[in-house]
Amino acid sequence: MTLPNEISEADAKPADAIEVVQHVPRPIAEVWRRLTQRDGIEAFLGEGATLGGKGDSWHAADGTYGVTRSYHPEQQVRVSWHADGDAPKTMVDLQMEPEGEGTLLTLRHEHLTDDMDRDALVQRWDAAMHRLTQI
Repeated sequence: MTLPNEISEADAKPADAIEVVQHVPRPIAEVWRRLTQRDGIEAFLGEGATLGGKGDSWHAADGTYGVTRSYHPEQQVRVSWHADGDAPKTMVDLQMEPEGEGTLLTLRHEHLTDDMDRDALVQRWDAAMHRLTQI
């Protein structure tokens, strides 16, 4: 069931999303631990952001904000993501899975509108994924 102001999973179309994939040469438990510490959260969502459990709000210093929608240790973090107060509702889903001796991170930003700059978003999330590999 979709509640008012919620985004249905079925509403996302492939053209409405971007995806960034990154291999991290560390075990999934270590990647998860790093992601959920302050440096990792800020690398992912932006300076000043905190990541709580499902339903918890987050705000970054750059004005982006959202709510944690799904939180599954060593598997997934899904957050609503808004560039600012007037921005459309979008979702960012970060999946992780073991890959060889490392971890495969797949970030998907969904429910993008036609006027959103996909290239800028790919650059933003590519940089975030790179920062995650450096902590």
